[in-house]
Amino acid sequence: MAVRFQLVIDCANPDRLARFWAAALGYEFPKPPDGFASWDDYWRDVGVPEEELGIGEDRIADPDGDGPRIWFQIVPEHKTIKNRLHLDIHAGGDRDLPLATRRERVDAEVRRLTDLGATTVRVLQQDGLDHYAVAMTDPEGNEFDVN
Repeated sequence: MAVRFQLVIDCANPDRLARFWAAALGYEFPKPPDGFASWDDYWRDVGVPEEELGIGEDRIADPDGDGPRIWFQIVPEHKTIKNRLHLDIHAGGDRDLPLATRRERVDAEVRRLTDLGATTVRVLQQDGLDHYAVAMTDPEGNEFDVN
């Protein structure tokens, strides 16, 4: 039996990353539990200290409920090494499309993500290989690929 999971991303600024990844993935900010006007009100009710509240948006969810929830957890240390896990944003389409079409779609998505605050690291392609992708980083330097 498959299990549901939540992806947790450590970061310095949860609100900034939540807004970036919500726009990048087409995710939404989930509403707080019934009976609470905000997530801060909910967390206050369960005993989270006041100094840990007021950080803005820190979680996103797939509006269709298919993909995992993502929580952006504030941590004191900064990212120092390459991720051991990264997301691949599948924007190019399936391999039944010509490579040139997939490349155009990937490049368009890269431009959109760059406008949102991502940085292009390098193009991942090799002559003779039916593959095209672009390695990028989010606003805090976490690696991901667009393919």
